[in-house]
Amino acid sequence: MAYQLHYWPTIQGRGEFVRLALEAAGAPYVDVARGAEDAGQGVPAMLHQWQDRKATHPPFAPPFLKDGDFVVGQTAAILLYLAPELKLVARSEQARVWTHQIQLTIADMVDEAHDTHHPVGVGLYYEEQKPEALRRAKEFCSVRMPKFLQWFESIVVRNPAGSRHLVGGKLSYADLSLFQLIEGLRYAFPMAAEKALAKAPAILQLHGRIAALPKVAAYLRSERRIPFNEQGIFRRYPELDLA
Repeated sequence: MAYQLHYWPTIQGRGEFVRLALEAAGAPYVDVARGAEDAGQGVPAMLHQWQDRKATHPPFAPPFLKDGDFVVGQTAAILLYLAPELKLVARSEQARVWTHQIQLTIADMVDEAHDTHHPVGVGLYYEEQKPEALRRAKEFCSVRMPKFLQWFESIVVRNPAGSRHLVGGKLSYADLSLFQLIEGLRYAFPMAAEKALAKAPAILQLHGRIAALPKVAAYLRSERRIPFNEQGIFRRYPELDLA
């Protein structure tokens, strides 16, 4: 049975971290909200599942995953659930927890990147909070982005199994998520990201290896990969790219 991924149909957003894991593993899945409404899919199908008043464990927001009768929300929790079946995490408890910790740190950085263009409130347009966004972006580009990337650099270099992966000697969902994070930073902050990544060669090399994986490369070339745009988490506003 195919997994059912529920996420907004026009943005990569947080759902893209789940899509990458499913695509890299070659797992069958349905991107429900992107399907045809006359086939019982589309946004109405996602909203119906999301807003089911009878659900005892309702997700707070997309993305969420449906596996048979089991529903799980939150990107990091979805990946934690999927990873053993997709063989994207090592078997030991220590490795599983460490991989989850890395994923949560990636999620922290994703939130900070988002908050550069929405520092006051998500209910306001970017144009309504430009001065605050500029101030937030300045700190993100000059302080927070380098700090996060140097931490990722340090853990891949210190990996006892070698610097080809973040955890152990095999591909994990953390590797895929770091790839997506770098892609987003390069889109939204091309100058600041290149400056920070110039001091993080190990994760740049890891990014390149992920991009070259056959299933990942095929996905990136396909129509299933939604282009970055200014409705998602990573948005390109040149005035916020403070290298």
